[in-house]
Amino acid sequence: MVRVLIVYASDHGSTEKMAKALADGVKSVEDSIAELVKADDARIEHLLSCDALVIGTPVHMGSIDWRVKKFIDTVCSGAWMQDKLIGKVGAVFASGSGYGNGGGGCELAMLSVLNNIAELGLLIVPLPKKTPGYKVAGLQWGPYGRAHAEDLSPKGLSDDQLVSSKHHGMHIARVANILKDAQIFE
Repeated sequence: MVRVLIVYASDHGSTEKMAKALADGVKSVEDSIAELVKADDARIEHLLSCDALVIGTPVHMGSIDWRVKKFIDTVCSGAWMQDKLIGKVGAVFASGSGYGNGGGGCELAMLSVLNNIAELGLLIVPLPKKTPGYKVAGLQWGPYGRAHAEDLSPKGLSDDQLVSSKHHGMHIARVANILKDAQIFE
């Protein structure tokens, strides 16, 4: 059984909606379970018992959420010091707003988290452009949700925006299953 840990923070519910859609995708893959944990509640035990770690963040001023950063600095750093996550699967997602059509800072936030995922030794699962929902809510780094209109008025996430999150969860679970079956890093 593959365990996919989804650690996230959410301000107004958009990142949490994406986390739940991603978890639905994970659960649709045979022999895969998803565990949703808010960044404030994540502990080293969660990391040590998972086969894949997915980190989701809302965007704040073009950067990651402080709770996600705290999780990386306080929980992930201990696993990094002991090389406990090398060879596990890693992935990201983000929700944002702001001006422009670039996802409201999502790309920069995802890149920041991906840097930490790479440093942990996780094998990164990107989001291929042929993934359903990619045109509406996808970047090569992972799915994103634009929770506000360009004038910053709240609009929430549409069901169309959540499609790429669900499929990302499916991709992550499939890759984690392959790696676990191959027992490459054990």
